[in-house]
Amino acid sequence: MIPDRIIEENTLKTDGKKTTVEVRLPWYRSLPAASVSEVEFSVDGVAAPAESIRWTMNDRTYSLDEMVGVIDQWWFPTDSAVLSGDIPLEAGGAHEVRVALKLYIPYIVTDHGVLRIEEHNEKTMEAVAS
Repeated sequence: MIPDRIIEENTLKTDGKKTTVEVRLPWYRSLPAASVSEVEFSVDGVAAPAESIRWTMNDRTYSLDEMVGVIDQWWFPTDSAVLSGDIPLEAGGAHEVRVALKLYIPYIVTDHGVLRIEEHNEKTMEAVAS
């Protein structure tokens, strides 16, 4: 719905092994953490292994598996979440960042079940040391 705003400008950080970027909700209403069903994160075509991906929101960090039952933490359209993963990267220079999200919209039920949206965004930005 709002894919061009998923990746926050100028938020790419790296410690050389783990890389982070801030992401915004591509939906107009808040969603519980459990609504995040799949996440892909890559820089310069190098994808973070799924088991290394971490999602931080409301000062709490989760693996994707841990988010499945989290219904008491909400992602608001005005708040950024921090997405991190094991992507080796050097600070400096322009990098192509890609984030893909698959989200359930629990309050919209269709003939096929709960609505699931798929959105992605790519941006070029410089990595800074974290």
